[in-house]
Amino acid sequence: MTRSVKKGPYVYDKLLKKIAAQSPDGGAIKTWARNSQIHPDFVGYTFGVHNGKDFIDVLVSEEMVGHRLGEFSPTKRFGRHGGKMQKELDQKKRQTEIDAAKSAKAA
Repeated sequence: MTRSVKKGPYVYDKLLKKIAAQSPDGGAIKTWARNSQIHPDFVGYTFGVHNGKDFIDVLVSEEMVGHRLGEFSPTKRFGRHGGKMQKELDQKKRQTEIDAAKSAKAA
């Protein structure tokens, strides 16, 4: 379920205070508030959103308003499917890229 309209969007209070005290060019604002919604005042700022291990830099744009900060800082890493066959395909792809670079350099 979504949050009630009468309550309004959830925005962490400390983030609003940090925004008021800092300019958009002032560097990343570190936060652990992954559940905080992106407010229109956040556009142009860079947030360092914690993913459980590191802070992932998220530059807020107009399209992100209304989403949560945690949506742009993934907590899990995709390890790829495929195994041996995928490795062979990747090697062929790399080799074709190397050959194309060599031929472009020679020309």
